[in-house]
Amino acid sequence: MTQSITDWLQQNRLIVVSVDPVAGRVRLKSEGAICTDLHCGEETVITTEDGAADLKAINAGDIVKVEGSGGRAKRIVVVRRVWDELTSPEF
Repeated sequence: MTQSITDWLQQNRLIVVSVDPVAGRVRLKSEGAICTDLHCGEETVITTEDGAADLKAINAGDIVKVEGSGGRAKRIVVVRRVWDELTSPEF
């Protein structure tokens, strides 16, 4: 059975729960409400709507996509900002 694009997006988008830029750690929540801690080093690339950034540019509530393995993030892409979510006409 082929996975729909909606299902794929829901499974690959994560919600930021907290960010600790000093420790280089991001806690994320998946669709199933399971939290995961990712460790980010200097090699981790953060991409926002403004281009490349650092961990300070990520906020709790942002929706992100992560590339990496073994609990280490190689790339974090901010898909939707928390303030965009809160101002959505869906509310």
